[in-house]
Amino acid sequence: MRKLFGTDGVRGCANKYPITAEMALKIGKAAAVVLKKSAKNPKFIIGKDTRLSGYMLEYALTSGITSIGADVLLVGPLPTPAVAHLTRSFAADAGIMISASHNPAEDNGIKLFDKNGFKLPDEVEEKIEKMIFIKNLSEHNVSSLKIGRAYRIDDAQGRYIEYAKASVNNISLKGLKVVVDCANGAGYKVSPTIFRELGADVVVINNSPDGLNINKDSGALHPEILKAAVLGHQADIGISLDGDADRIISVDEKGNILDGDILMAVSALHMKNKGKLKNNTVVVTKYTNLGFDDLMKKNSIKVVRVKNGDRYVIEEMRKNNFNLGGEQSGHIIFSDYNSTGDGTISGLQILRIMKLTGKKLSELSSEFERYPQVLLNVDISEKKTFKKIPGFSKKLKQAEKQLKENGRVFVRYSGTQDVCRIMVEGKDKDQINGLANQLKKIIKKEIGK
Repeated sequence: MRKLFGTDGVRGCANKYPITAEMALKIGKAAAVVLKKSAKNPKFIIGKDTRLSGYMLEYALTSGITSIGADVLLVGPLPTPAVAHLTRSFAADAGIMISASHNPAEDNGIKLFDKNGFKLPDEVEEKIEKMIFIKNLSEHNVSSLKIGRAYRIDDAQGRYIEYAKASVNNISLKGLKVVVDCANGAGYKVSPTIFRELGADVVVINNSPDGLNINKDSGALHPEILKAAVLGHQADIGISLDGDADRIISVDEKGNILDGDILMAVSALHMKNKGKLKNNTVVVTKYTNLGFDDLMKKNSIKVVRVKNGDRYVIEEMRKNNFNLGGEQSGHIIFSDYNSTGDGTISGLQILRIMKLTGKKLSELSSEFERYPQVLLNVDISEKKTFKKIPGFSKKLKQAEKQLKENGRVFVRYSGTQDVCRIMVEGKDKDQINGLANQLKKIIKKEIGK
């Protein structure tokens, strides 16, 4: 059986396998069969970001779902976390987000949520894959009189706007100047509106999507654009979203770029101080900087690490009743407010901390002392087992031995792209750069494009 799902749904180049109209129809049909909770009036939410290919996939998914007798509620361009929220709000059987997140416009993807707005566990994705590749999907077609309907939900944006504002109890943000970089993506309308309605002085950049410019020289992958805007407008904070607005990278009033590690640290310290950090624990991934652990230990906060991917962070949070977790990349999960990473709600939490404490963002983040960390990406032609790459395992062990307890090496393949990611962290910047480049050289020689 072929593997469809990666770490964040099905993803690839649009109009090429597996992101084709034909496969989207099959995914819609199979997902509806597996996820519908009853034979009577099942319904599915479908949202999308601003990619041109979103139209093609939206209609194909709708065709598949309605063919098995389920209804579809189309909410249009909205952030991934908005789709998760609306899935719960409409008591839908499941939600689907059409997005390739931070990837360029030529890519797209299909993310699935269960009825509670959580990403599907591996075993459920496997059931859907089996349904597509092994089962006869046409067996589930209903009669012509029982085909499902599709509806446009006109007030979907307003529902999410009010929900996000309620996450900070509609606190007034008057007196704060905020720059929002929308990445020409899914948050281009709702996110600036949310900050404005709470009273902030909002400067918006990259909010003119044309179907082809999502993430292009903008958003969370290009924080230098936000930095220039914050300094140019003398703003208090910059908030940069990615294509589907489920992650955040920020910039303080001095122009310092703050990633997910720093924003989680600021949030954790404030939540613990207010007695709101459940079990005094934060869940992070292997990429989170060791400086985070040092700061949390200093403040008697426990750190739990899981494998990379916000879905694994969320699984650990649900399993042990934690309410804060996330990734260095900016996926931050405040589970008291949403079931997935939410760039806008994360930005609101930081703004609320600034407002309640009266402190500037640079002051709030000043305690974080980052270990030097280098992350290299290598385009690859195949995802070969690392042990089978000549010389790689030996060089990896040598690097780990040199770093000892003062650093670490983490190498993995991307779950959404043909890329090998090499991360080396330690106290000596020259040392970690040298080690990372040695590992990169082997990968590039053996399996590089």
